[in-house]
Amino acid sequence: MPGHWEGDLIIGKGNLSAIGTLVERTTNYTMLVHLPDGYKAEQMRDALAAKIKTLPKALRHSLTWDQGIEMQDGKTVKIDTGIEIYFCDPHSPWQRGINENTNGLLEWSPEVGHPI
Repeated sequence: MPGHWEGDLIIGKGNLSAIGTLVERTTNYTMLVHLPDGYKAEQMRDALAAKIKTLPKALRHSLTWDQGIEMQDGKTVKIDTGIEIYFCDPHSPWQRGINENTNGLLEWSPEVGHPI
């Protein structure tokens, strides 16, 4: 059933940039969460909630995230969007395997010749 998502944060070279990733588990549909002002918890909360709200309610069942500090406001995202949020066990990236594989594809930018 579509509407179950995996999410993560990719931090760029020198910690100067970041982007959030959301991958739908059934279809592999991927959305990027723009973080132009940084990736602290408040910025992640606001950007993630805004991105999730672009989805129809029928596609907002669950989101599985890792244990990153950027999601310390996950309860607020849940309240604002109506999506259930789950956190992986520590050091268990296979619990978000689709997202981990997608991130591996995104972390290399051939246009600039180095990781983003």
